[in-house]
Amino acid sequence: MGTSTAYGGPGGGTPLIPSWLGSGSGSEPDTGQDEGPPPNSDDPPAPPAKPPIPKSADSQRFSGARNNFTRFAGSGGNDRASLGRAVSRYVSTSSGGARQAAQRMGASRGAGARLLGFLSDANTRGMREALREFNLESMAGRPISEVFVALADHICPGASTVDEGIAREAYIETIIDLAGEGLAGLDTFTPEQMDTVFELYATHAIEARICNDIGTKVVTMPSNAQVAHQVEKQLRDFIRGAVDDALTRARESTPNMTQDQVLAFVDSVYESAFSILQSLGDAEAEQ
Repeated sequence: MGTSTAYGGPGGGTPLIPSWLGSGSGSEPDTGQDEGPPPNSDDPPAPPAKPPIPKSADSQRFSGARNNFTRFAGSGGNDRASLGRAVSRYVSTSSGGARQAAQRMGASRGAGARLLGFLSDANTRGMREALREFNLESMAGRPISEVFVALADHICPGASTVDEGIAREAYIETIIDLAGEGLAGLDTFTPEQMDTVFELYATHAIEARICNDIGTKVVTMPSNAQVAHQVEKQLRDFIRGAVDDALTRARESTPNMTQDQVLAFVDSVYESAFSILQSLGDAEAEQ
């Protein structure tokens, strides 16, 4: 669905939250607890604890979302009820609820936080000072699309896994969208423009996550390119509406976000967006 990271979808027995996802931010808190006995202890050191193996999930948990999305795609985008059921079942059944769906965003959480942190810094201190943090102050005054390309390895530092590929592809799609949003020529951001950029990123990241989980090689898309594009656009617009509502709610609860709050803010947007998507999907399915 517009991403180069598409694959056949995870196996049904794949854990709801794969152990390799983590936070994607590299900023997991230190518990402050000692590892093993004190240096002078006579007891032999305990062997390091092995990480728990995640339990396998329902092997059929993706089938409902896949089948309904196939029906939606086969209708050329006309069967909105099937789109609603596909998205709702993805959140509720495939992912195990909005919170776990947000946790599955993995690297897109960290990348989203780094992007939003940069935008917030640029809004507060100015673009040149924000870029100075990355030794890119010479890019100040350049079109924002060029600035974002230069920042790509800082915002999305890896691309060796599907999860990291989703984060980077969403970032690239966001850069492409800047011109259509009237943001390509900016050298600074208003709070509203900052939110628009993050909204674009979160929308692309969620779309790519859903499509990779459902398995775009399993879903049959229309052979007509124009019809296929319409199917993709409807899904993206559906997701963006939820992200917009989630971002509005998050801003109301955290109007003055600090850099230390960025990751928690991003997590709240993702979780709220998935919750809204499930509700919107249920409403579409009932019409």
